[in-house]
Amino acid sequence: MAPVFIRHRMIRIAYAAAGIVLGGMVAFQPIQSAHAQGPVSVADLAENLADAVVNISTAQTVQGRRSVPMPQVPDGSPFQEFFEEFFNRQNRDNDQPRRVQSLGSGFVIDGEEGIIITNNHVIEGADEITANFNDGTKLVAEIIGTDEKTDLAVLKVTPETPLKAVDFGDSEKIRVGDWVMAIGNPFGLGGTVTVGIVSARNRDINSGPYDNFIQTDASINRGNSGGPLFDMQGNVIGINTAIISPSGGSIGIGFAVPAKTAIRVIDQLREFGETRRGWLGVRIQEVTDEIAESLGMDEAMGALVAGVTEDGPAAKGKIEAGDVILKFDGQEVEAMRELPRMVAETAIGKDVEVVVLRKGEEVTISVTLERLEENPVTEASAQTDEDTKEKPVEKSEVLGMMLAQLDDELRKQFSIEEDVTGVVVTEVTPGSSAEEKRVTAGDVIKEVAQEPVETPADVEGEIKKLKEAGRRSALLLLANPTGDVRFVPVRIED
Repeated sequence: MAPVFIRHRMIRIAYAAAGIVLGGMVAFQPIQSAHAQGPVSVADLAENLADAVVNISTAQTVQGRRSVPMPQVPDGSPFQEFFEEFFNRQNRDNDQPRRVQSLGSGFVIDGEEGIIITNNHVIEGADEITANFNDGTKLVAEIIGTDEKTDLAVLKVTPETPLKAVDFGDSEKIRVGDWVMAIGNPFGLGGTVTVGIVSARNRDINSGPYDNFIQTDASINRGNSGGPLFDMQGNVIGINTAIISPSGGSIGIGFAVPAKTAIRVIDQLREFGETRRGWLGVRIQEVTDEIAESLGMDEAMGALVAGVTEDGPAAKGKIEAGDVILKFDGQEVEAMRELPRMVAETAIGKDVEVVVLRKGEEVTISVTLERLEENPVTEASAQTDEDTKEKPVEKSEVLGMMLAQLDDELRKQFSIEEDVTGVVVTEVTPGSSAEEKRVTAGDVIKEVAQEPVETPADVEGEIKKLKEAGRRSALLLLANPTGDVRFVPVRIED
């Protein structure tokens, strides 16, 4: 079937009429004002902003890669000499270094200093960066700083006269359904204006630890990366960064880094040439409905602390594994993924109050944030309990798991490290809740319902208490043989 193309047009109608046939007569009724159908025109706005948007072109030298190896042919074959000559020539050509160019977008935020914002992935690895302006001017740009986690980069050019610049707006005030406009350099076409609405906010697309994207249906394509997303007042409320597209072209699902996130990162890159984020020193996991029920919570919210870094801010403040962080610095933690962003955006050295749920009670803890390093230790090792080696080995079956007291023989059998303590799982019954939760032989139960356990009898005792309390699941703190821990809710069988 031939493709069908539909032309759209915007028409301003203050008041119009639509005909409806009633009993052979045509009745007319007013239709709603076109005000709700979007802006009449963005021509004045686009014209005023175009000079502040730049096309970013980059070039870099890459080493050639060898082509596919020559096929094996019998010695003496009439094709042997032909293949050797052909493939050797191809490999020689491919081994030569070559220049690779790419295109993106950016925008000026400081006309006096010549400061330009773009995406990190637009300029990453580039030997040369050129900013191409709307009037045809080309200026060589240098990198002031980059941040991979938010995919932002700050560039600087040296203009002869001040450049046209734009301001950041308040991305927190933008609402789903508000009109937005993108200007960029899709497919190298330059100066392209598209209009759409905010489709969603706070999107997590699993691109980094601080995902909080604005989603828009304004047409964004390859080459738009790093360009601005404007509100209808001409303020930058987002930086276009990614799209979802099976074909590589726009299907109306684009994502922009919110101005609120970008401003702090950009300020730090301009001042220090790097980012300086707050660090709490915990490893966290999501609070699922099952985990919430096992902890006696009315709803699933917050971030469950699975591990605490030794000598980190959380450890110094006495935050413990098993705590559920409900509030951080006065902000409610609705979901786990919100906490890393809250911590990162908090000033280093600030004393913050952290409200945690601990064994059914809310506890307020004061923590002094430290600076996040590139490769921080994510969790502390478990303490060794020397006494367990002297106790007789016990075995039992609980919740579809065969349990045994941890000894030297079991450590060797499952390659369990010396600093891992608790009750070892030796078998898991097929079809059990434990198997569904991916509990495997060699896992070590450290806690049941936030109570430490050392023997199978301890586990049985805690499960009995939970049954008597009417709980439907037991929250287990499990360590794998290398010591990495996680919380797992296992259904209590009747």
